[in-house]
Amino acid sequence: MGDATTQTSGATAGGQWFPPEWPDRIRALARGEITPPEPRPSATVLLLRDPPPGRETGTAAASGPEVFLLRRRASMAFAGGACAYPGGSVDPRDRTPLTWAGPGPAGWADRLGVDEATAQSVVCAAVRETFEEAGVLLAGRTADDVVCDTTGDDWEADRRALVSRELAFSDFLERRSLVVRDDLLGGWARWITPEFEARRYDTWFFVALLPPGQHSRNASTEADRAGWTAPADALAGYRSGDLLMMPPTVATLRALLPHARAGDVLLAAAGRDLAPVLARARLDGGRVVLSWPGHDEFERTVAATAESPTAAGPPSAATGDRPTPAAPGKDTP
Repeated sequence: MGDATTQTSGATAGGQWFPPEWPDRIRALARGEITPPEPRPSATVLLLRDPPPGRETGTAAASGPEVFLLRRRASMAFAGGACAYPGGSVDPRDRTPLTWAGPGPAGWADRLGVDEATAQSVVCAAVRETFEEAGVLLAGRTADDVVCDTTGDDWEADRRALVSRELAFSDFLERRSLVVRDDLLGGWARWITPEFEARRYDTWFFVALLPPGQHSRNASTEADRAGWTAPADALAGYRSGDLLMMPPTVATLRALLPHARAGDVLLAAAGRDLAPVLARARLDGGRVVLSWPGHDEFERTVAATAESPTAAGPPSAATGDRPTPAAPGKDTP
């Protein structure tokens, strides 16, 4: 994915995703003309690996884990052209009982701060979407086993049936005598789409390591490119405006920077705060201010009358960000 560059649409600084219709919707919300839709539960996974020996990303050898990024097709109604992780909305059938190898619905309910049914559906969606969009399956025949190869025509047929909803994930696992390796997941963050957005999602972000022997690929019809990249290189591309990203993607990438190994990230997940981050739009004199609590760099101001949004400041370079941009690398075996 080394040539994946996307110019921002409506953004005024770096590669922050700011759709051109947002200012009008923000003003309409401030006037009470929009009734915010309920956000749909969804899940996304930061799939991680340690870089192969000698692999270089950008201008320097990678010093930390790599993350699997997708670039959403520009034609997508939501976040078109933006880089994101494998993930998607909860399917009603994600609530079907499964066999779990780890904490299970009760343990995840406690970790996520939700009821058991919601916890099951969110974690199930995370595992299912990772298989559907990246070809990586967090499941095994026992609690001590993980599938080591998901290639082959039979696996691909099942994956396509899952994507088309012809096959429920529970039936897929039962037919193959597999259990969900939810112990391979770690909760990382939770972000809720702003109230003025027409399509809203309540998204839990998880981290997981690429299982030994499995190979990632761009299996998503919603993405035109996918591959592994060092978080610092992706952030450099965001700062330069070459890579388009939503605030949650930027924030979760930055949170990976202190960790030297992929395994360290999974260990750190246990202590992560999963309180939801929800963008707010408020009136400030003659302007509407859009902000994400705890993330001042994403703040935008919109005039009470039609006018282009302005940034509170350019995206800041976090400690450890590399100075030169590099887009996510191509898929590798």
